[in-house]
Amino acid sequence: MRSALEQSRRFVLPELTGRACRSRPDHPAVIDGDETRTHAQLHDRAGRLASVLAARGVRAGDCVALLLHNRIEFVEALLACHRRGAVAVPINFRLALDEIEYILADSGAAALISDTDVPAYVGVVVEVGPDYEDAVASAVPWGEAAEVFEDDVALMCYTSGTTGRPKGALLTHRSLVASTLSWIHEMRAGQDDVWLSGQPLFHIGGINGLLPFLVLGATVIITPSTTFDPEAMLALISAHGVTMCIFVPTQWAVICASRSVTRVDPEQLRVAMWGASPAPLHTLEEMARAFPRAAIVSAYGQTEMSGATTLLKGADSTRKMGSVGKPMLGVELRVVDDELRDVPVGSVGEIAYRGPNVMAGYHEQPDATAEAFAGDWFHSGDLARLDEEGYLWLVDRKKDLIVSGGENVYPAEVERVLLDHPGVADAAVIGVPHPRWVETPVAFVVPSGAGAVSEDELITHCREYLAGYKKPSAIVIVGELPRNAGGKVLKRQLRETYSEGVSECHTSTRTSR
Repeated sequence: MRSALEQSRRFVLPELTGRACRSRPDHPAVIDGDETRTHAQLHDRAGRLASVLAARGVRAGDCVALLLHNRIEFVEALLACHRRGAVAVPINFRLALDEIEYILADSGAAALISDTDVPAYVGVVVEVGPDYEDAVASAVPWGEAAEVFEDDVALMCYTSGTTGRPKGALLTHRSLVASTLSWIHEMRAGQDDVWLSGQPLFHIGGINGLLPFLVLGATVIITPSTTFDPEAMLALISAHGVTMCIFVPTQWAVICASRSVTRVDPEQLRVAMWGASPAPLHTLEEMARAFPRAAIVSAYGQTEMSGATTLLKGADSTRKMGSVGKPMLGVELRVVDDELRDVPVGSVGEIAYRGPNVMAGYHEQPDATAEAFAGDWFHSGDLARLDEEGYLWLVDRKKDLIVSGGENVYPAEVERVLLDHPGVADAAVIGVPHPRWVETPVAFVVPSGAGAVSEDELITHCREYLAGYKKPSAIVIVGELPRNAGGKVLKRQLRETYSEGVSECHTSTRTSR
């Protein structure tokens, strides 16, 4: 047990969101279609759900998996985990069953809150619907102060790694609070702001945007997570007086092209953010034309950093167009070589971070954690350069990450699934340009001696074990993969040799993912 003084000095999420609830109990907290929860209602239901979890055996420190679409219950479940002192583990509902099973097993989840019909792989399952509503309605709100402190883990977000299996990034109350307060400061967010995000809530970007407004006692508009309708987004922005929002560049492009864009009051939207993937110059220009009074802000970050780390905003949005900006408050950033030495201004190196918003490590992966924190700085894996004014410019992805429509696709993960097929002897995956998704994965496959294997057969195989956005858009059959003397596949050579022809001849628009 901690002392009363230690208890009173805690700077953790349930304390901060609880204070906002007490100061603005009747203010709308979350709006989802026809449903609205005030801050008092949201916290009452979250407290009841915390009691349900406790009654079903969930203890402080246990992991609770959240397999949920964008909906009010996701927010309730997240707050309930923090009230109980449990660790929330959001899971991408678009993952294949094999991927979901792995995360549930690796995290050791003690409970699962879900609106998706999947087999129960944990002992405690709370299914959104009648079971959820009956349990919440009959429970007494959790009245005890959660025994959580700054260094306790609040969130475990899975991010794929070079081994092909996801790694659980351990985000503490300290890191999430630091990120949240930095976001509020940098964006000058206030109690009267209304936030709308086109990002799924299971992403760190979705949570990174949600928490500031729960802490402030402001309002969040929840958007559908299975379809994207620009007309519907514009209607929500107009109807709810949205002042701040974020979409990926592909979403902004269709929003700006919509005839309904002129229906939004030009005085209303004051911040238009984008992130998750590079934005073409013409998209940024269209945003500025469509929303002339809004600040166009670029946000860049990653899961292990609890969300955004740099912002490009204000006049810099045009003056430094193409840069991802400067570090946010509390983020210390360097661009270094393999020996952790700062590279000269304008030279390319790896982004390294230090600060309170850095993760605690990877769940039960000490070697990966030690590698990521070599030299006591967190190594991002992204290559960039700093200009003479301290603005960061991304150059490449050190680990060949593909960003397709705002979703991260790690080639090693796709390659692992391909190599599990008996007809595949070797495989490599690269990203190629795509007219809708910006990038899309394409696989180069060497057939095994067992006989010919078709493109359709391999794509069907990938669809079974991977989320739709991760499956290759095309399979290119080759006799061998180019490798260096050390046996590493020369992906740059694959891009140079094949990318232009593949992107023109083999990839589709992938309207179904």
